[in-house]
Amino acid sequence: MKRQMKLKLLVDMVMTALLPCQMAYMLIGETAHEWMGTAMLVMFIVHNILNRKWYGNLFKGRYSAGRVLRTGVNFMVFLSMAGLMVSGIILSREVFAFLPLEGGLGFARTLHMVSAYWGFILMSVHLGLHWGMVMNVVKKAAGISSASKVRSLIVRAVALAVCCFGGYALIRNNIADYLLMRSQFVFFDMEMPLAVFFAEYLAMMGLWGCLAYYVDRVLATC
Repeated sequence: MKRQMKLKLLVDMVMTALLPCQMAYMLIGETAHEWMGTAMLVMFIVHNILNRKWYGNLFKGRYSAGRVLRTGVNFMVFLSMAGLMVSGIILSREVFAFLPLEGGLGFARTLHMVSAYWGFILMSVHLGLHWGMVMNVVKKAAGISSASKVRSLIVRAVALAVCCFGGYALIRNNIADYLLMRSQFVFFDMEMPLAVFFAEYLAMMGLWGCLAYYVDRVLATC
């Protein structure tokens, strides 16, 4: 595997690991949330630099339904990250506290919440749209060269279980209220163990990733 591809995978893995951690900001503390958020922003910038050729090819070639979907998701991820960056800097009490910023806290809190939850879903969708590539890399690393019906059935059963749990977690955590701004504040169960919180958010990531993966496969046949 080429060095640049290894770096891309490393950056993407770090961003994926940081994503559920950022959603647990009330459980991990604001200081950790700010520093991990800053790290994620840096990783996002590096990710875009490493994939800069994608921007150069935007106006080249034919736009299939799948390409339209991936392009739209990429730009919405960019917008959500921009919203998180701006609002995060305004709300910062640690990393960017040295900046002479005043006012706008109410707007920044709302923008941060909406950008965070939409960004969480959109980045999960983005991961799902590239899941085939991820699995190819995993197969090569594991030395898997042939198909297996048993392995495929096991993987699909696990994916179905993750999606079911993710749907339950989506409803239990009232995610729709934050996406549609029906609530101005995020409510956390402070007695919930971190392991349970991460399990729920990883399952939600899996749900959106699976939906995106199969939608992309359907569009590829159109």
